[in-house]
Amino acid sequence: MASAASSSSFSTRLLLHSPTTLLGRRRRRSNVLRMVTRSCLDDSSALLRAAQYTVDTYVKSGMVVGLGSGHASGMAIQHLGRQLRTGNLKDIVGTPMSISSASEAAKAGIPLDTYQDSSQIDLAFDDADVIEEGTLVGIIGRRKLQGEESIIQEKSILNASNKLVFIIEENQYKRGLEGSIPVLIQSINWMATAEEIDDMFLGDAEVWRRPSIGQAGPLGGNFPLVTREGHNVLDVIFTSPIVSLAEVAKSLNKVDGVVDHGVISKIPCTVVIASQKELNILDKLTADIVG
Repeated sequence: MASAASSSSFSTRLLLHSPTTLLGRRRRRSNVLRMVTRSCLDDSSALLRAAQYTVDTYVKSGMVVGLGSGHASGMAIQHLGRQLRTGNLKDIVGTPMSISSASEAAKAGIPLDTYQDSSQIDLAFDDADVIEEGTLVGIIGRRKLQGEESIIQEKSILNASNKLVFIIEENQYKRGLEGSIPVLIQSINWMATAEEIDDMFLGDAEVWRRPSIGQAGPLGGNFPLVTREGHNVLDVIFTSPIVSLAEVAKSLNKVDGVVDHGVISKIPCTVVIASQKELNILDKLTADIVG
């Protein structure tokens, strides 16, 4: 990708490392991941059950709660509002991650506060696009950003929380992830940043600058998305399985011009997985030991 003209194809090849190559210097604990299966016999929505379980199990009176974005988070916000109205929970303050979650929380009657860098977040719940099996590393930000939504704000609240809970469906929990990772980049000299990502991943991946209107080619057309912080968004779309999402994130962090990305690795982390038959609850409590 030496010029804008050659950028029209804008495709890369993801370097497929074996687990030994990626993780050869890493010693893992006997897995600190636990699974609890809970029977769900009623006919209500599996995702609704997962959202209600999250609020009933992890939210306690007096907490400051990060309120996520997405369908499951919206149902959890509604249930949290009901619990406040009935008196089952008291003195809750919500910190919304987006305009949509703030609107949902306001309708539910949840007192709100604006996130600041010094904010104390006791618990945050959120949707995830996908969660990597075993590691509980997730991807957020694939959806189209609405209005003043910010991947940076969402990720900042998740990272600031003392405990994080993702609410997902079972088809969102998998190994060998494919699909896009959103990457926030500086808009000035954005193509140089994209070229470096191009060179770094030598495998089945495509790098597209996200448009603000409709569909566009790899360069993002005449109307590239500009976030509220003034950044462009690259969607790095992997079509071959990613062996280690954490390793991809580390590589992206080293690229000049990359501001942030949609990979989130938080400890402690809990994932509540909804299916029609049961809820699976997975916890990761400590990091792997790096030797």
